[in-house]
Amino acid sequence: MNLFAEVLAWFADPQHWQGSSGVPARLAEHLRYTALALVLAAVIAIPLGAVIGHTGRGSFLLVGIANGLRALPELGLLILLVLLTGIGLLPLTVTLLILGVPPLLAGTYAGVRNADPAVVDAARGVGMREREVLLKVELPIALPLIIGGLRTATLQVIATAAIGAYISLGGLGRFLIDGLALNDYPRMVAGAVLIAALALVVEGLLAGLQRLIVSPGLRTAPMRTGSRRPTPVVAGGTA
Repeated sequence: MNLFAEVLAWFADPQHWQGSSGVPARLAEHLRYTALALVLAAVIAIPLGAVIGHTGRGSFLLVGIANGLRALPELGLLILLVLLTGIGLLPLTVTLLILGVPPLLAGTYAGVRNADPAVVDAARGVGMREREVLLKVELPIALPLIIGGLRTATLQVIATAAIGAYISLGGLGRFLIDGLALNDYPRMVAGAVLIAALALVVEGLLAGLQRLIVSPGLRTAPMRTGSRRPTPVVAGGTA
Protein backbone atom coordinates (compact mmCIF):
# COMPACT_ATOMS: atom_id res chain seq x y z
CA MET A 1 0.00 0.00 0.00
CA ASN A 2 1.46 3.39 -0.95
CA LEU A 3 1.64 6.34 1.40
CA PHE A 4 -1.32 8.12 -0.18
CA ALA A 5 -3.58 5.13 0.37
CA GLU A 6 -2.29 4.73 3.93
CA VAL A 7 -3.11 8.36 4.71
CA LEU A 8 -6.63 7.91 3.35
CA ALA A 9 -7.01 4.78 5.47
CA TRP A 10 -5.82 6.75 8.50
CA PHE A 11 -8.49 9.40 7.97
CA ALA A 12 -11.13 6.69 7.41
CA ASP A 13 -10.36 4.95 10.70
CA PRO A 14 -13.10 5.90 13.23
CA GLN A 15 -10.66 5.49 16.12
CA HIS A 16 -8.77 8.56 14.96
CA TRP A 17 -11.88 10.71 15.37
CA GLN A 18 -12.80 9.68 18.92
CA GLY A 19 -11.59 10.34 22.43
CA SER A 20 -9.13 12.81 23.88
CA SER A 21 -6.51 11.98 21.27
CA GLY A 22 -8.85 12.10 18.28
CA VAL A 23 -8.87 14.74 15.56
CA PRO A 24 -11.76 16.84 17.00
CA ALA A 25 -10.11 17.05 20.45
CA ARG A 26 -6.69 17.90 18.99
CA LEU A 27 -8.27 20.49 16.70
CA ALA A 28 -10.00 22.15 19.67
CA GLU A 29 -6.69 22.28 21.56
CA HIS A 30 -4.92 23.78 18.55
CA LEU A 31 -7.58 26.45 18.14
CA ARG A 32 -7.41 27.26 21.85
CA TYR A 33 -3.65 27.83 21.73
CA THR A 34 -4.03 29.94 18.60
CA ALA A 35 -6.91 32.06 19.86
CA LEU A 36 -5.25 32.78 23.22
CA ALA A 37 -2.03 33.95 21.58
CA LEU A 38 -3.81 36.07 18.97
CA VAL A 39 -6.04 37.81 21.51
CA LEU A 40 -3.04 38.73 23.65
CA ALA A 41 -1.08 39.84 20.57
CA ALA A 42 -3.96 42.06 19.44
CA VAL A 43 -4.32 43.61 22.91
CA ILE A 44 -0.63 44.56 22.83
CA ALA A 45 0.04 45.33 19.17
CA ILE A 46 -3.05 47.21 17.98
CA PRO A 47 -3.08 49.96 20.65
CA LEU A 48 0.70 50.33 20.45
CA GLY A 49 0.73 50.51 16.65
CA ALA A 50 -2.20 52.94 16.63
CA VAL A 51 -0.62 55.33 19.13
CA ILE A 52 2.77 55.32 17.41
CA GLY A 53 1.16 55.70 14.01
CA HIS A 54 -0.95 58.64 15.18
CA THR A 55 1.75 60.53 17.05
CA GLY A 56 4.73 59.56 14.89
CA ARG A 57 6.78 59.10 18.04
CA GLY A 58 8.72 55.91 18.58
CA SER A 59 8.59 54.70 14.98
CA PHE A 60 12.23 53.62 15.05
CA LEU A 61 11.55 51.73 18.27
CA LEU A 62 8.62 50.01 16.55
CA VAL A 63 10.81 48.96 13.62
CA GLY A 64 13.43 47.61 16.00
CA ILE A 65 10.87 45.66 18.00
CA ALA A 66 9.20 44.21 14.91
CA ASN A 67 12.50 43.19 13.31
CA GLY A 68 13.80 41.72 16.55
CA LEU A 69 10.70 39.64 17.18
CA ARG A 70 10.67 38.36 13.60
CA ALA A 71 14.25 37.16 13.96
CA LEU A 72 13.66 35.01 17.05
CA PRO A 73 13.71 31.23 16.40
CA GLU A 74 10.39 29.92 17.72
CA LEU A 75 11.55 26.46 18.78
CA GLY A 76 14.65 27.80 20.47
CA LEU A 77 12.60 30.42 22.29
CA LEU A 78 10.09 27.77 23.38
CA ILE A 79 12.83 25.57 24.83
CA LEU A 80 14.38 28.54 26.64
CA LEU A 81 11.04 29.47 28.18
CA VAL A 82 10.44 25.88 29.25
CA LEU A 83 13.80 25.88 31.00
CA LEU A 84 12.87 29.13 32.76
CA THR A 85 9.21 28.45 33.63
CA GLY A 86 8.69 24.71 33.26
CA ILE A 87 6.49 22.71 30.92
CA GLY A 88 3.02 24.16 30.50
CA LEU A 89 0.84 26.45 28.48
CA LEU A 90 2.74 29.62 29.43
CA PRO A 91 5.91 29.07 27.35
CA LEU A 92 3.91 28.11 24.27
CA THR A 93 1.58 31.10 24.66
CA VAL A 94 4.49 33.51 25.03
CA THR A 95 6.22 32.02 21.99
CA LEU A 96 3.11 32.31 19.83
CA LEU A 97 2.40 35.79 21.21
CA ILE A 98 5.84 36.98 20.14
CA LEU A 99 5.22 35.49 16.71
CA GLY A 100 1.83 37.19 16.35
CA VAL A 101 2.75 40.70 17.48
CA PRO A 102 4.92 41.92 14.52
CA PRO A 103 2.30 41.54 11.72
CA LEU A 104 -0.42 43.17 13.81
CA LEU A 105 1.91 45.92 14.98
CA ALA A 106 3.15 46.67 11.47
CA GLY A 107 -0.32 46.54 9.92
CA THR A 108 -1.86 48.86 12.49
CA TYR A 109 1.00 51.34 12.31
CA ALA A 110 1.03 51.42 8.51
CA GLY A 111 -2.74 51.80 8.31
CA VAL A 112 -2.90 54.71 10.75
CA ARG A 113 0.25 56.36 9.43
CA ASN A 114 -1.03 56.35 5.84
CA ALA A 115 -4.46 57.79 6.56
CA ASP A 116 -5.33 60.52 4.06
CA PRO A 117 -4.04 63.80 5.57
CA ALA A 118 -6.93 65.73 4.06
CA VAL A 119 -9.44 63.56 5.92
CA VAL A 120 -7.47 63.79 9.16
CA ASP A 121 -7.15 67.59 8.89
CA ALA A 122 -10.86 67.88 8.16
CA ALA A 123 -11.63 65.89 11.31
CA ARG A 124 -9.49 68.25 13.35
CA GLY A 125 -11.12 71.19 11.60
CA VAL A 126 -14.59 70.20 12.84
CA GLY A 127 -13.32 70.13 16.43
CA MET A 128 -12.42 66.49 16.99
CA ARG A 129 -9.88 65.82 19.70
CA GLU A 130 -6.81 63.75 18.91
CA ARG A 131 -8.30 60.67 20.54
CA GLU A 132 -11.45 61.03 18.47
CA VAL A 133 -9.40 61.50 15.30
CA LEU A 134 -7.59 58.26 16.02
CA LEU A 135 -10.63 56.21 17.03
CA LYS A 136 -13.22 57.58 14.60
CA VAL A 137 -11.14 58.47 11.54
CA GLU A 138 -7.70 56.87 11.38
CA LEU A 139 -8.50 53.41 12.77
CA PRO A 140 -11.51 52.85 10.46
CA ILE A 141 -9.33 53.85 7.51
CA ALA A 142 -6.59 51.52 8.78
CA LEU A 143 -8.96 48.58 9.14
CA PRO A 144 -7.95 46.77 5.90
CA LEU A 145 -4.28 46.74 6.90
CA ILE A 146 -5.10 45.77 10.48
CA ILE A 147 -7.12 42.78 9.27
CA GLY A 148 -4.35 41.98 6.80
CA GLY A 149 -1.91 41.87 9.70
CA LEU A 150 -4.34 39.69 11.64
CA ARG A 151 -4.59 37.25 8.75
CA THR A 152 -0.81 37.01 8.49
CA ALA A 153 -0.42 36.56 12.24
CA THR A 154 -3.15 33.91 12.34
CA LEU A 155 -1.57 31.79 9.63
CA GLN A 156 1.83 31.98 11.29
CA VAL A 157 0.47 31.11 14.73
CA ILE A 158 -1.63 28.20 13.44
CA ALA A 159 1.41 26.72 11.70
CA THR A 160 3.73 27.27 14.66
CA ALA A 161 1.32 26.08 17.36
CA ALA A 162 2.28 22.54 16.32
CA ILE A 163 5.51 22.91 18.32
CA GLY A 164 3.42 22.71 21.48
CA ALA A 165 3.49 18.94 21.05
CA TYR A 166 7.28 19.08 21.45
CA ILE A 167 6.78 20.01 25.12
CA SER A 168 4.02 17.45 25.74
CA LEU A 169 1.07 19.72 25.03
CA GLY A 170 -1.79 18.84 22.70
CA GLY A 171 -2.94 20.23 19.39
CA LEU A 172 -2.58 18.92 15.88
CA GLY A 173 1.17 18.83 16.32
CA ARG A 174 0.71 15.67 18.39
CA PHE A 175 0.15 13.73 15.18
CA LEU A 176 3.51 14.97 13.88
CA ILE A 177 5.52 14.32 17.05
CA ASP A 178 3.87 11.00 17.91
CA GLY A 179 4.09 9.85 14.32
CA LEU A 180 7.79 10.69 14.23
CA ALA A 181 8.42 8.82 17.49
CA LEU A 182 6.61 5.72 16.18
CA ASN A 183 7.83 5.96 12.58
CA ASP A 184 4.16 6.24 11.66
CA TYR A 185 4.43 8.25 8.45
CA PRO A 186 0.69 8.20 7.59
CA ARG A 187 -0.01 9.83 10.96
CA MET A 188 2.63 12.48 10.31
CA VAL A 189 1.27 13.26 6.86
CA ALA A 190 -2.27 13.37 8.24
CA GLY A 191 -1.17 15.87 10.91
CA ALA A 192 0.48 18.08 8.30
CA VAL A 193 -2.64 17.93 6.11
CA LEU A 194 -4.87 18.85 9.06
CA ILE A 195 -2.72 21.86 9.99
CA ALA A 196 -2.63 23.08 6.39
CA ALA A 197 -6.40 22.58 6.00
CA LEU A 198 -7.06 24.47 9.23
CA ALA A 199 -4.89 27.37 8.05
CA LEU A 200 -6.71 27.53 4.72
CA VAL A 201 -10.17 27.41 6.32
CA VAL A 202 -9.33 30.13 8.85
CA GLU A 203 -7.77 32.27 6.12
CA GLY A 204 -10.96 31.95 4.08
CA LEU A 205 -13.10 32.91 7.07
CA LEU A 206 -10.97 35.97 7.81
CA ALA A 207 -11.06 37.00 4.16
CA GLY A 208 -14.86 36.77 4.26
CA LEU A 209 -14.95 38.76 7.50
CA GLN A 210 -12.80 41.44 5.91
CA ARG A 211 -15.22 41.78 3.02
CA LEU A 212 -18.13 42.11 5.44
CA ILE A 213 -16.74 44.75 7.77
CA VAL A 214 -14.45 46.79 5.51
CA SER A 215 -16.07 49.45 3.35
CA PRO A 216 -15.89 48.64 -0.39
CA GLY A 217 -14.25 52.02 -0.94
CA LEU A 218 -11.42 51.11 1.43
CA ARG A 219 -11.05 47.65 -0.15
CA THR A 220 -10.65 49.00 -3.64
CA ALA A 221 -8.80 52.25 -2.94
CA PRO A 222 -5.21 52.16 -4.23
CA MET A 223 -2.32 52.76 -1.86
CA ARG A 224 -1.42 56.42 -1.80
CA THR A 225 2.06 57.30 -2.92
CA GLY A 226 2.15 60.75 -1.38
CA SER A 227 1.64 60.11 2.31
CA ARG A 228 1.99 62.98 4.73
CA ARG A 229 4.28 60.80 6.80
CA PRO A 230 6.86 58.26 5.65
CA THR A 231 6.38 54.66 6.65
CA PRO A 232 9.51 52.79 7.75
CA VAL A 233 10.26 49.42 6.25
CA VAL A 234 10.26 46.36 8.46
CA ALA A 235 12.11 43.23 7.43
CA GLY A 236 9.68 40.97 5.65
CA GLY A 237 7.31 43.75 4.64
CA THR A 238 6.29 47.34 5.14
CA ALA A 239 5.62 48.35 8.71
